[in-house]
Amino acid sequence: MKLLVLSFCLTIGAAEPAAELIALAQKGVQSKEFRAKLETLTRPEDRKAGRAAAGYLGDFVFAVETASTPVLAINDKPAKPVRLKGSDLWVATFRGATGRSHNYVWSVDGKPMVSGPYFLPNDVAAFGPLSYEKPGVPQGKVSEKIVHESRIYPGMKNDYWVYVPAQYSDSAPAALMVWQDGEKYTQRPGGSRLLVVLDNLMHEKKIPVAIQVFISPGMAGERRMRSVQYDSVDDVYARYLRDEILKDVESKYKIRKDGYSRFIAGESSGAICAFNVAWWHNEHFTRVLSRIGSYTSIQWDPWKKEGGNIYPFLVRKSERKNIRVWMSDGSNDLENNHGSWPLQNIALANSLKMKEYDFKFVFGNAQHNTQHGNAELPEALTWIWRGYDPAKTSEVFTMDLAEKSKPYWRVKALNRED
Repeated sequence: MKLLVLSFCLTIGAAEPAAELIALAQKGVQSKEFRAKLETLTRPEDRKAGRAAAGYLGDFVFAVETASTPVLAINDKPAKPVRLKGSDLWVATFRGATGRSHNYVWSVDGKPMVSGPYFLPNDVAAFGPLSYEKPGVPQGKVSEKIVHESRIYPGMKNDYWVYVPAQYSDSAPAALMVWQDGEKYTQRPGGSRLLVVLDNLMHEKKIPVAIQVFISPGMAGERRMRSVQYDSVDDVYARYLRDEILKDVESKYKIRKDGYSRFIAGESSGAICAFNVAWWHNEHFTRVLSRIGSYTSIQWDPWKKEGGNIYPFLVRKSERKNIRVWMSDGSNDLENNHGSWPLQNIALANSLKMKEYDFKFVFGNAQHNTQHGNAELPEALTWIWRGYDPAKTSEVFTMDLAEKSKPYWRVKALNRED
């Protein structure tokens, strides 16, 4: 870890104000300009609560406001904050790997500055170059919100949006990518930076030209349907997607029908939903992105209905399906009455390995949030679409040779001694 040392060149634009803050830190954190920019970019309540942070391309500034001398840990390692002259502001800079999240926690007078209900360190996403807008890269367009009334889920209405990339032409059918909890992805750049990532990857031909469908979970009157749709281990959502949403989308755009050219993604309950669709209707979807997946008992009703907790065992006991999946989770993910998110994700990863699926599992230190998954998007999407050939309509995915030589995931260390 290197503090107060920044050694990269920045192209600073108005769209990325954190880049200017990092450049000012490189010149010296005691300058009036640095302090003014820091106070502009961070909220007073966040500085007082130890949650103020700004980053660009893996370089970060962390700040806290306290009269006492604070202690800072970044990824469980001590850092050395500096007090800004004539103030109670303390700052530290940090350079970390991009494409992942990092966590940090300030302590004052021996007490960690963390909040409930889980009292865990804060997470920040370290975005790489492909998560930022680049000159000359054409941008696609998001449709207006489309309201759909379901037949498969009686009385339910939901919203969805369609993102059409700049390279799309109705002269050739495009690939398809479907995102659960889609309302989060409709703004640019947005917390996920997904639209920027898609533009960059398609422009660089790292993923195919693909129509994006962003789907929100539905409401049946006053009843939220998200868990029913996403956490149920059956094919109802897959049929709803095929027979209702995609049927509408396909009436407006030319989209490939082969599962080889179709991808589905989600996080939390949306992640198990994505895996569920590919599991039950593998002929329609073969590529899956699962982030902080809820492979737990949320919809389990003993003796009546299976829950997502069965998936690690279902995969081991079933014939191998043609699914390529990128999974990620973190050691600080949820523990509650539905189950253990970290342990269930590890168990599913080991089951995929046992059955020689084409899978990638990334395990970080984040909580149940989007920080790690957002940071790794360019790498994850490139990996999932690697080797794609538009002249083909199918491929039998096989485990990478490098993965075959690796051991199963094991828990080697605990956060307590007794």
